[in-house]
Amino acid sequence: MESALGLIDVLLHLNVYLGALIAEYGFLVYGFLFVVIFLETGIVVAPFLPGDSLLFAAGAVAAQGSLGLLPLLILCLGAAVLGDAVNYWVGRIAGERLLVRFPTLVKPRYIAKTHAFFERYGGKTVVLSRFVPIVRTVAPFLAGTGEMSYASFTRYNVLGACLWVFLLVPAGYYFSSVPFVEKNFSFVLLVIVLLSVMPATFELYRNRKGESATRPDST
Repeated sequence: MESALGLIDVLLHLNVYLGALIAEYGFLVYGFLFVVIFLETGIVVAPFLPGDSLLFAAGAVAAQGSLGLLPLLILCLGAAVLGDAVNYWVGRIAGERLLVRFPTLVKPRYIAKTHAFFERYGGKTVVLSRFVPIVRTVAPFLAGTGEMSYASFTRYNVLGACLWVFLLVPAGYYFSSVPFVEKNFSFVLLVIVLLSVMPATFELYRNRKGESATRPDST
């Protein structure tokens, strides 16, 4: 319980924690951000790491002059593209074997959410999933497992990463000085998380509702 509350506190005060890390470790925080973004997109078992909110918070910290905006954009973009690429190749090379040998490697509901997106949007899921926690982490893995060509995946990967990074980081950079955002930063981060979760939840609900409607009546 305490660990969960601690995680929530970190997620809602990312700008404060990033500021403290910068004060302690200076430019090494760039490496920290790279690792977190890479792991959140590149390791299929790490969907719990912050993504959208971290990019927004990092942009806000950059607005204070603690980080450079251009290096931050380049670093986050590189981490996002590389993370998805690694995730894809893990799925391509060993995805099916891993899922058979370790059936709990990826929670079934996470796979169901991502499949719902693939069924509706096809390869565009790799782009759209950038803005959906959990789906963002699972989509590249399933793209590799489903043997989407790497050329197609790379186009979607780069486009999605550019949209994700170049929308959220500048949003944090430019809007963090707005009085309402500045005074209610934790609330804004919470709204970002909730808004990013809603599409996947709705898609999963609609997918299950459709399956129920087409299922023959057992009576």
